[in-house]
Amino acid sequence: MKRLYLLLLPALLFGEDLKSLLELAKANNNLLNASKISVSAKEKELDSAKSNYYPTLDASAFYQREDDPTPFYPGTTYGAAAKLAFDVYDGGKKSYIEKQKKDEVNAASFSYKENLDAMFLSITKNFYNLKSLYSSLDAREEASKAVKAQLERMQKFYAANLATSDDVDRLQSAYDRNIYTIESLKFKIFSLKKRLELQVGKKIQKLDNSKFVKSLTQDANELNSIQVMRHNKQALKNLSKTIDSYYYPNITVEDSFTFFGYQDKPLFAGQPIPLLDNQNKLMATISLRLVDFGTLREQKEAVQLQADALGEQIIYKSKEQRLQLELSRKRISTAELNIKSSRSALRAATSALKTITKKYQAGIVDNVVYLDALSSRTEAKALYEKSLNDLEIAYAIYYYYNAKNLEEYL
Repeated sequence: MKRLYLLLLPALLFGEDLKSLLELAKANNNLLNASKISVSAKEKELDSAKSNYYPTLDASAFYQREDDPTPFYPGTTYGAAAKLAFDVYDGGKKSYIEKQKKDEVNAASFSYKENLDAMFLSITKNFYNLKSLYSSLDAREEASKAVKAQLERMQKFYAANLATSDDVDRLQSAYDRNIYTIESLKFKIFSLKKRLELQVGKKIQKLDNSKFVKSLTQDANELNSIQVMRHNKQALKNLSKTIDSYYYPNITVEDSFTFFGYQDKPLFAGQPIPLLDNQNKLMATISLRLVDFGTLREQKEAVQLQADALGEQIIYKSKEQRLQLELSRKRISTAELNIKSSRSALRAATSALKTITKKYQAGIVDNVVYLDALSSRTEAKALYEKSLNDLEIAYAIYYYYNAKNLEEYL
């Protein structure tokens, strides 16, 4: 039992930092695993396309029975055959299919990276928002203890006829309101914590502090979501060329070898008629599409229109990325100013509360003034802690729109 406690001690003393949560999500998140499996599926399709270059070998067996056999042909024939086939020329169809599948593999790979980045950003926001809620809860609980102490003090004064029931009721109301706010915060924490646990695939006991490297000199890479569209567009272009290949000649060579067996062989003049025991057949076929009333042409135009639509989306998403990068820098500047402002507000509220608490205990100010000062200090503390977490979120968004790996900047 002691050994078990020793093994659990690190987990009890230390919580999860953001980097460890991101690693857990990469391994355990079902949506990311599904995206990773999609990449593997596309890779298998590419392997299949590469295998199309090789000859095919088919085996077959047959059994044939005639109800009215002729005098020169048996009623029952059976046998086995093997056929070797090879496409000598297919107009480039296999080549374009392979290129298409390569583009689809690349698109699936970038799609996985985009899902990973989006999941990491969502986890980061939830992580710091959860820490902000914890800070608000701590501030509220601290304020609740202070109000409770003053309530108990005022109840003693009331029992000694040194205070009115109105003084006690106001403090009681403030205390009850604080308790309700605390319970509401606990519910928000519970909900957000469960969402975070779903994303990382593990129960979370405690959150450790985590900070991003603060650097605004990043060279922006193209977003993975844009890369997905680029590769899908290229895949459509190769599909268009695959459709073109149907207008070119297709040359196929086949070599088949067949064994025959018979029942009730026919006789002529009392002697069995000679029948084939085996047969080798070599055949070369050339085929060419002459007329299809525009079917292939319209298919190609439809594919080209899809590629053009993706091109427009790429232009828009590129503009959006530049816009989001500009906004993310402004967000960081605003968050830094908010930290300075909230720090000053906290310092002022803390100083004011100390002074007013002394005056309140001396009977110079009433409980309304004291409760206002306590509320101001509570809000200032919560806002200051939130401003620190908002700066971390702002940098995470900045790195995300620079197409950077968030793990590398923690």
